[in-house]
Amino acid sequence: MDAMNVPFTDLRAMHDEVRADIERGWSRIIETSSFVGGPLVADFERAFAEYCAVPHAVGVGTGTDAIRVALQAVGVTHGDLVVTVPHTFIASVEGITQAGAEPVFVDVDAETYTMDVGQVERYLSNECEMRQGALVERRRGRRVAALLPVHLYGQAADMEPLTALARRFGVKVVEDAAQAHGATYQGRRCGSMGDAAAFSFYPGKNLGAMGEAGAVTTADAAVADRCRMLREHGQRERYIHATSEGSNARLDTVQAVVLSAKLPRMPDWTAARRRAAGWYGDRLAGLPLVLPTEAAGREHVYHLYVVQVEDRDAIRAVLDTRKIGTGLHYPVPLHLQEAYEGLGFSEGAFPVSEQVASRGLSLPMFPHITEAQVDAVADALRAALGARLAPAGVS
Repeated sequence: MDAMNVPFTDLRAMHDEVRADIERGWSRIIETSSFVGGPLVADFERAFAEYCAVPHAVGVGTGTDAIRVALQAVGVTHGDLVVTVPHTFIASVEGITQAGAEPVFVDVDAETYTMDVGQVERYLSNECEMRQGALVERRRGRRVAALLPVHLYGQAADMEPLTALARRFGVKVVEDAAQAHGATYQGRRCGSMGDAAAFSFYPGKNLGAMGEAGAVTTADAAVADRCRMLREHGQRERYIHATSEGSNARLDTVQAVVLSAKLPRMPDWTAARRRAAGWYGDRLAGLPLVLPTEAAGREHVYHLYVVQVEDRDAIRAVLDTRKIGTGLHYPVPLHLQEAYEGLGFSEGAFPVSEQVASRGLSLPMFPHITEAQVDAVADALRAALGARLAPAGVS
């Protein structure tokens, strides 16, 4: 029997489900000729704010824009330091540097792959001091302005102790929620716990556009107002640039319509992802893999289903021959990327991030994945692992 082809993701199935709603929205755009901003963008912003349980959502052009704008809106400026993790997509750090700041890396937790709270506390307590009402890193004499925890793969970072540390040391918290639409922490949605949060709506996200898009969420009206100015060249009214230069980081109406059509499906799509994760957990139990962990008090939305496995690249090659799509998120941690070699890190600086980077393998995960497809992935993975573990000369 031919092997079942299981794609890494299936955006077509998602779009087939909402196609009629999207096309109706696009017809309305053509009728109104409102292509940038306007009521359709405002409608999505209100709906997404309600979904995240915050008063304000500000649509922007990309997830990277969202990180930069959120940091700037909470007061991060040139020369500041922002604490984040090296095991994440580069946009997390691009947003920091584009805001004029510099990243300070701490390692991730070995079970959740999110920011290690203990390392954050040690850095803030041991390497920084208060000077004239601001927290300053002793070595460089620069202000530590914010924490940027990443809700990785669809699971929230440990936000209660992180926000407590932020209050204690007088720094801001900006959540990188690009992979965590709908994820919860102690009953609170990601995007509602920091001073601001940044979302990406890249097409492959749990809530994805049909192109680039992002948003900033916040409970602070002043932060939301600054985000609106920063996304639109720093202007509060047309041609009047009230405070500082911003950029062109607006959410276009075409993408807002797509997102508005998909948002009502998020509860069902999230439940489907969690159901698929349960299938994987049942079928992969007992194999020489490290499976994802859902921490107590958190609801994982499984943007990605990432296992750790020895000989990752060889296992992936076998799965490819069996028509099983996989991904690598992320094979080189940021502190070892050439783009950041100026920060001066070498191999071994952040061992947990480096281990996950070298062993992590993302399995197929999307709302419309079937139980039979999960069975096919598990069978292929079991065969690949069996071949690796078999004694020499045994097949």
